[in-house]
Amino acid sequence: MTSIPLYISYEHDCDYLPGRRAQMAYVSPRERLDVGIFSWLATRGFRRSGDMVYRPHCPSCSACIPVRIPVAQFRPNRGQRRIQRMNSDLKVVRKPARFEEAHYRLFIRYLRARHSDGHMAESSPGDYIRFLACGWAETGFYEFRLGDRLLAVAVTDHLIDGLSAVYTFYDPELPERSLGTNAILWQTAEARRRGLDWLYLGFWISDCRKMSYKSAFRPLEALVGENWVLLGKGENIVPET
Repeated sequence: MTSIPLYISYEHDCDYLPGRRAQMAYVSPRERLDVGIFSWLATRGFRRSGDMVYRPHCPSCSACIPVRIPVAQFRPNRGQRRIQRMNSDLKVVRKPARFEEAHYRLFIRYLRARHSDGHMAESSPGDYIRFLACGWAETGFYEFRLGDRLLAVAVTDHLIDGLSAVYTFYDPELPERSLGTNAILWQTAEARRRGLDWLYLGFWISDCRKMSYKSAFRPLEALVGENWVLLGKGENIVPET
């Protein structure tokens, strides 16, 4: 793999930990990316937001830890099996990574109910598709439908050796279905069905309640320093200092 130039962002308020400042290392927008290069970058802890590929680069903080599920070893626990049974009546349909009005309306409803304090809650249609779609990635917008009713969309990147859970949004009026957890369970099973190794979940932050759901999937691998470390049941992720 040839070297890829990185840029460091200006400091800004952290989106996840109040009172902290954050910086990002991101790939030059002029770099020609493809699925193969991004798959390699994912093993180094990078994520995608629109066309931008980045990872945290905070000099005084290492709270953001990349995590991934080794799909061959994963087995859902009792609560997760219950969620799968509850949602077994849903049909999953792959759609292209392009704007659809029904998706956008669900996205806005989800944000206003679950993340109303964030800047994305007032996203325009252009903001929405720029955030989720990408010109060089292989991305599916996976719909979860109950008959004609759209309940959730799991935006998923297809990598060489895994899937990457980019973002999931769902009907906020159906908390009993645990649609976010169900989407991860489906993506894990889909990765296994395709003979892939990993489902990348992005960053886990111990002090961020919105990220706590990721630690419920075990075994889980965490990128600590330059190495992926396998975590079993009950093990905690310890950030590097």
